[in-house]
Amino acid sequence: MNRPADVRWDGVIPPAGLTVLFDPQKPSLDNEDELVEPPSKAPRLSLFSRSHHGSNSNTTVYWPRDLVPITIPDARVLTYGYDTHLRHYFGPPVSRNTVYDIAWDFLVALEAQRRLDPSRPVLFISHSLGGIVVKETLRRSSGCHIGQTHLRSVFDSTIGIIFFGTPHGGADPRGFLQHIAEMVIKAAGVRFNEQIVNALLPSAERLRELRDEFSPMAHQQDWIIHSFQEELGVMGLNGRKVVEDTSSYLNFPSIETTEHIGQNHMDMCRFAGLDDVEYKKVVAALHRMTRMVSRQSRRGETPLLNEEQRRTLVDSLRFDQIDARQMTIKRAYAKTCEWILKKSEYLDWLDTAKLHEHHGFLWMKGKPGTGKSTMMKFVLNNSRKMMKDRIIISFFFNARGADLEKCTIGMYRSLLLQLLERLPELQCVFDSLGFTPWNSSSHHQWSVELLKDLFGQAIQTLGQFSVMCFIDALDECDEHQIRDMVTFFQHLGELAVSTRIRFQICFSSRHYPHVTMRNGLSLVLEGQEGHIQDITSYIDSNLKIGYSKLAEQIRLELQEKASGVFMWVVLVVDILNKEHDDGRIHALRQRLRHIPSDLHELFRDILTRDNCNRNELLLCIQWLLFARQPLKPEELYFAILSGIEPQDLSKWDSDEIAIDAIKRFILNSSKGLAEITTAKTPSVQFIHESVRDFLLKESGLRAVWSDLGNNFQGQSHERLKLCCLNYMSIDISTYLNIGAPLPRSSSYEAAALRQLAAKAFPFLQYAVQNVFYHADIAEGGGVNQKDFVQNFPLTNWINLDNLFERAQHAKSY
Repeated sequence: MNRPADVRWDGVIPPAGLTVLFDPQKPSLDNEDELVEPPSKAPRLSLFSRSHHGSNSNTTVYWPRDLVPITIPDARVLTYGYDTHLRHYFGPPVSRNTVYDIAWDFLVALEAQRRLDPSRPVLFISHSLGGIVVKETLRRSSGCHIGQTHLRSVFDSTIGIIFFGTPHGGADPRGFLQHIAEMVIKAAGVRFNEQIVNALLPSAERLRELRDEFSPMAHQQDWIIHSFQEELGVMGLNGRKVVEDTSSYLNFPSIETTEHIGQNHMDMCRFAGLDDVEYKKVVAALHRMTRMVSRQSRRGETPLLNEEQRRTLVDSLRFDQIDARQMTIKRAYAKTCEWILKKSEYLDWLDTAKLHEHHGFLWMKGKPGTGKSTMMKFVLNNSRKMMKDRIIISFFFNARGADLEKCTIGMYRSLLLQLLERLPELQCVFDSLGFTPWNSSSHHQWSVELLKDLFGQAIQTLGQFSVMCFIDALDECDEHQIRDMVTFFQHLGELAVSTRIRFQICFSSRHYPHVTMRNGLSLVLEGQEGHIQDITSYIDSNLKIGYSKLAEQIRLELQEKASGVFMWVVLVVDILNKEHDDGRIHALRQRLRHIPSDLHELFRDILTRDNCNRNELLLCIQWLLFARQPLKPEELYFAILSGIEPQDLSKWDSDEIAIDAIKRFILNSSKGLAEITTAKTPSVQFIHESVRDFLLKESGLRAVWSDLGNNFQGQSHERLKLCCLNYMSIDISTYLNIGAPLPRSSSYEAAALRQLAAKAFPFLQYAVQNVFYHADIAEGGGVNQKDFVQNFPLTNWINLDNLFERAQHAKSY
C-alpha cells in the first residue's frame, strides 16, 4: 500500500496537546496505523518528529505513540508520512517530489490540522535529511506574511526543533547533501538510482538560501534547538559515521544544545522503552524544551523567574559532603609541587591563545598513590590565588564517600552551583524550567541530562568571563559515567573554541581506565624530575633519624624504593620514625629492606604486622568497606563497640568519651589506614582509594583474614547485622523519656526527641534503619537468616523505627 503524504494521528489519543512526527527518509509502511482523527479539544503543544514504527525488529515499542504521551502527558502525537521513492521494485510509480516540494506539502497539511487553534506552540523533531525538510518548511512559512498569511502561523507558533543526525554543514551544500543521502542509502543496504537521488534534493541555490536564512530566523524567534549526534559509525561505511559531528550541529551556541546518542545514524532514534538510557536523553531534552513554552512569556502567560525562585533552585543543587574530599586532601608539603608551574604542558594549557590547539584540556595522570589529588589541590589553590580574573570551579570525586561524591550527578550539581553563585546573572538558565512543584523542593532529584543541559547553557553564555574547571580522581567514578562526561566536555570545549568562549578543564586520574580525547594535553606525574625532587624534599623534612652516614644511606634507599609513589613514602617514613623513637636505630636499614616496595603489599604488611586487636581491626575494616553509607566518627566507634564489647554499650557521655578519644580509637583500630574528613559533617574513610582496591580488587581482605573463606562479603554483612542488633538491644527508655504513643513525626516534639536520641545513642538510627539491609545481603551471600527472622525483636524495632520516622504519621504495622 502506498499512501500519499499526510499528517495523521498514530495510535491512542492522549488527553490533550498535539505532537506531530514525520518520517524523513523511508517509504510509508504498510503496517502503520490508519488515520485517526485528533480530538476536537484545542491542543496545547505540537511536536514534529520521525516515526520508527515497524522499522527495526529489535525495537520493542513504537516510541512516539507509546513513550511520548507518558513523557509529556499534555502532548499529542502525529506523524507526517511521505514517499522518499528511493526504491519501488513493484507497485505504483514513485513520486518525483523534491525535499523542497515535500516541505511545502507538509506545511499546507499541517496548517489544515491546526486551523482550529493556529496559535498553539509547535516543537519539531526530525531525523537525518528530514531536518532539511523542517528547516525548509519553517523558511516557507516565514515568508507567508503577505500572501497566504494563514500558513505563517506554523512559523509564529514554533518553539523549537530537535534534530537527530541532521547534516547541516558542507561547503558545497548540494554536493554535501547528496553525499550524505548516498551514505544513508548505502548504510541501509538499499540499491539506489543516482538520478532519483538527484531529483529528490533541492537545488544548490535553494540550499544556500536555506543555510543563510535559517540562522537569523532561529535567533530572532529564540527557538530552542537540541541537536543529537550519532556516536557510532556504520559497518557498511567501514566504521565511519554517516554525519560527522562537525556537520550535525548548527553552531548556534546561544540557543542550541548538542549531545551524543550512543548509536549509529540509522538507530539513533530507536528506543526500547522508558528505561532505555538513550531515550532518557530525549526525555531530558523534551522536558526542558516543553517547559520553555512559558519562558519569556511566549504567550503572555508566565513571567521570568524572580530572584527568590532562582535562589531556591540554586540551593536545591547543594548536598551534604559537596566538598568533603577536597577538604580532606592535605595541602602540598613545603617546597613540593611547585615544579608543575614551570612545565610546558601546564603553561600551554594556561595560554588562551593556544585554546584552538588543545581545546582547553589538560589531563594529569599517575599511578595510585603518586599524589595526583595533592597536586590537583595545589594547582587549584594556586589558580585561585594568582588568577583573580577567572572563575575557578572544581570537584573531587571520592569513591569512599556518599553516593553523590562518586557520581557525575554530584559533579554537575557542584560545578553548576559554584558557577551560578560566582556569576548570578547566569541563573537565567533556570528560566527554561519554569517554577513548579517538581523543582521547587530542596530535595529535588536532578537528572544527569538536565544538569548537563543547564551547565552547557551557562558555559555558552559566559560572554567575556573565563572559567577554569578542575576535576580530580576520575577513576573513582563509574567508567560509563566518566566516558559520557568526557564526551560532553569535549563537545563543550569544541563549541567554546568555535565561539571564542574561554573555558578550560584540568582532569586528574590513574592511567586506567583510558579514555581517548580528540584534543588536549597530557602530563604523567611519575618520572618527572620535579616529582622525584618532591619525594626527596619530603624525606629530608619528615624522616627524623638524624644525619649520620647510615641515615643518609637509608634516605637514598628509601628514595630508590619509592618508585615515584608518594603515599608509599609517607607510610614508610612513619614506620621508620616509630622504629627510631623506640630506640631501634640499629635495625632501621633492615626494617626498610623488609618493607615491600609495592603499595598493596605495604598495606598487607601494615595489617599483618602484629596480632594486636586483630578482631577490632577486622570489624573496623568491615564497617569501612560495607556500611551502607559513610559513618560519622561517633557512629563508627559505637558500631565497633557493638561487635567487640556489647556488654559495655550505654548512653554516650561526651565528657567521659570525648570526640578526640574517639578519633584516636579509630586511628588505632584501623592501624592508620582510616582518616576523619574535615567536612562540615565529618565521616570516616580510608586514607586512599588504593586501600579499598587492595582489600577488594586485590583480594587483600581474604588474604589477611583467610578464615573468612570465599564468602567474606556475606560473612561481613552478617557481622554488621549482629552489631546493629546488639546496639538496638540497649534499653533507651532508661535514658530517654519516651511516651506512648509517640508524638506526630512532623511535630516539634518528635524532632526534639529524634535529636536527643541521636546525641545519646549515635549509632541507633543507622542500626534500626539498616539491620535488614545487612541481613538481606548476608542471605544473598549464603548466610541463612531463618533464626534471625524467627527471633527478631519486631515490637522493639517498630517503636525505634517510628522514633526516627520523619513522615507525617508514624508507621503502623
